[in-house]
Amino acid sequence: MLTLGIETSCDETAAAVVRDGQEVLANIISSQSIHSKFGGVVPEIASRQHLKTILPVYEKALKEAGVNLDEIDLIAATNGPGLIGPLLVGLTFAKGLAFARDIPFVAVNHLEGHLVANLLEHKELKRHHLALIVSGGHTMLVEVRDFGEYQLLGATKDDAVGEAFDKVAKLLGLGYPGGAKLDKLAQSGNPSFVKFPRALRLEKSFEFSYSGLKTAVALYLKKLSETELKNQKADIAASFQEAAIEVLVDKTVLAAKQKNISDVALSGGVAANSRLRSLMQEKLSISGGRLFYPDIKLCTDNAAMIAAAGFYRYQKNGPDEFNIDATPYLKLV
Repeated sequence: MLTLGIETSCDETAAAVVRDGQEVLANIISSQSIHSKFGGVVPEIASRQHLKTILPVYEKALKEAGVNLDEIDLIAATNGPGLIGPLLVGLTFAKGLAFARDIPFVAVNHLEGHLVANLLEHKELKRHHLALIVSGGHTMLVEVRDFGEYQLLGATKDDAVGEAFDKVAKLLGLGYPGGAKLDKLAQSGNPSFVKFPRALRLEKSFEFSYSGLKTAVALYLKKLSETELKNQKADIAASFQEAAIEVLVDKTVLAAKQKNISDVALSGGVAANSRLRSLMQEKLSISGGRLFYPDIKLCTDNAAMIAAAGFYRYQKNGPDEFNIDATPYLKLV
């Protein structure tokens, strides 16, 4: 069964073709670099860019997969959470295709797509596992019992960890988006240089908070001269990263222990962070746990995960009606 996936929840225009929810035939992603000069995604500009690129990205996906629209059995598109304008572009495009060609259509929760990203690459991942979704918009710890059966254990009380990375990267002069640049810079720094706060680290809940950490970094930087900032930049990056990552790892490992779950999966853009991967692996290995994470291209927003999630959703519930709408604050649970 061939599924065409469409993803436009933020600033990536993506289309993919996936066979039987497992084999990726094409996964095309067009990122919008225009937002870098604004220091963040501008929703109206993002919507216009999606309108310009959705058709060529879709056509390139079909070409790379070596199929035509007549061979597509199912069309899946993100309907939330995300920015309302961008969501409407992709969702309307997908529904229009499906309606015009009488192809079944399924709306997909973007967060469920991130959860399924690991299933595309790791067939050995147990259906019952613990998932940490970490991105620019989300920080969530989820117990996955099976596809479509989720229990939210905890989420951020304020800012997402990915947003904190981008904000601190901007403060350090690394530009936007700067999460990957900060990760690279931190590798040459001393993570113990500054003892930044670990919010909610000692609490028994699995909730997170990153607004205080961002403020602590900003206040620290205000005290520095230009020369001091230049000399300490890598150390500050490493110290911030350690504070942000330690809390994610500690709470995830604790949840895995309490729930008696051996398999832990990372997903979302921050799942590409090198320190998150290494520290999580280190602490899970002590108890014999297994860590899974997708390829970098499947960590960021992409349509392959949407196509795969759409396939599983269709198998479970059948097609959706065409009147389903975009929901910016769509919940996973």
